[in-house]
Amino acid sequence: MSDTSIYISPLSQRYASKEMKELFSNDKKFKTWRRLWIALAQAEQELGLDISDEQIQELIDHKDDINYEVAQEREKIVRHDVMSHVYAYGVQAPKAKGIIHLGATSCYVGDNTDLIIMHEGLELIKKKLVNVLAALEHFALEYKDLPCLAFTHFQPAQPTTVGKRAALWAQDLLMDYEEIEYLLSHKRLLGQKGTTGTQASFMELFDGDASKAKEIDRIICDKLGYKDYFPVSGQTYTRKYDTRVLQALVGIAQSAHKFSNDIRLLQHMKEIEEPFEKGQIGSSAMAYKRNPMRSERMAALANYVICDAMNPALTASTQWFERTLDDSANKRISIPEAFLAIDGILDLYLNITDGLVVYPKVIESDLLKELPFMATENIMMDAVKAGGDRQELHEAIREHSMEAAKRIKQEGKENDLIDRIANDPRFMMSKEEIMKIMEPKNFVGRAPQQTKEFFKDYIDPVLEANRDDLGLQAEINI
Repeated sequence: MSDTSIYISPLSQRYASKEMKELFSNDKKFKTWRRLWIALAQAEQELGLDISDEQIQELIDHKDDINYEVAQEREKIVRHDVMSHVYAYGVQAPKAKGIIHLGATSCYVGDNTDLIIMHEGLELIKKKLVNVLAALEHFALEYKDLPCLAFTHFQPAQPTTVGKRAALWAQDLLMDYEEIEYLLSHKRLLGQKGTTGTQASFMELFDGDASKAKEIDRIICDKLGYKDYFPVSGQTYTRKYDTRVLQALVGIAQSAHKFSNDIRLLQHMKEIEEPFEKGQIGSSAMAYKRNPMRSERMAALANYVICDAMNPALTASTQWFERTLDDSANKRISIPEAFLAIDGILDLYLNITDGLVVYPKVIESDLLKELPFMATENIMMDAVKAGGDRQELHEAIREHSMEAAKRIKQEGKENDLIDRIANDPRFMMSKEEIMKIMEPKNFVGRAPQQTKEFFKDYIDPVLEANRDDLGLQAEINI
């Protein structure tokens, strides 16, 4: 059980997955520092510095057993986290002590590690996005032909289908996927640039050999599985990169918030509900209620991420010259929290989509209440074909529509527009003939075909490219 006497972030305790929390853990951070120190020593050895295989092997032998207590005690003295861990590593690897961090500045381990962790975080986000897209496709294709009332300005508009609406949600996420894919296909490390980004310390180490000072970046990247590095930098990689990463996460937050809004409105209308477990309590006061708590949580976390994106934007814009340290405290809070929140959002998105409950009868009822008004143009055209006068029929429909609307709004009664038209001899149509015109599928346009085409042409290629990542099941902690 966790210590209940100290603050623990709800992002870690309630919302984010184990995998994402592990990515931003101390173990991941400091083990990556040691991987970078090993890569640096290996690169320097390959480029001719006096570093032995025995020293490198000693570093490798202790790459995963972090002696935290030694580092923590040392930091109390030197007030420097990187040098404390250099010292702690040297205690475990005394033969390699003198070559750990050789020629490097703190940002070598700090910035490269941050980049590695963000990229691995994006990989996990991408995996979850793909699974949400797969769930949305399953839902959309199942309901691609089910007509429902569509809205503009939350006022009844021409009908669509339940599946077509899900295609809109998926299209937003596809755009987010493309942003993540771009970042991952262009990922890069800082490399080893030195105190102000000039690699001056490595020019000194390599006796002025500029080719070796340049080559060390390539070797380090290769050993860490990267193909590219920032070509120029100050002491740090440009903090604008953090803004770019968080904007990609903000895109997901926007898409998820929009989805959660729609689900909450649909649940209010009793057309579609998010999952509701047998023992779940919807309200502490009203036992009958089924509050859309998952969708509401998505919206809350999305709001947080959207606001959080201001942090790296402010940090990037206020850096001085080659670097200032006012990025550090902000960065170590804002970046992990954005990833943890988006991770929680996508778990909720997948959980909701996997368990959406659709009520076709309610959907049909809501549509039929409004469809008579929408069908009047078709009814009028058929009446004209049967010999009616268009201007006379148009005026008749206007009058009948106003009376039907008055009946609904002022008297709280059912829409009787169809009965009014059927009983009007000017239309020369029976109620049965009018009801044939009123078939909902006649009013959804190409919605079913659009849905099928969208998933086939745009989503299926994404799912195929990521088929090994499919099959994820989301667990909601609370």
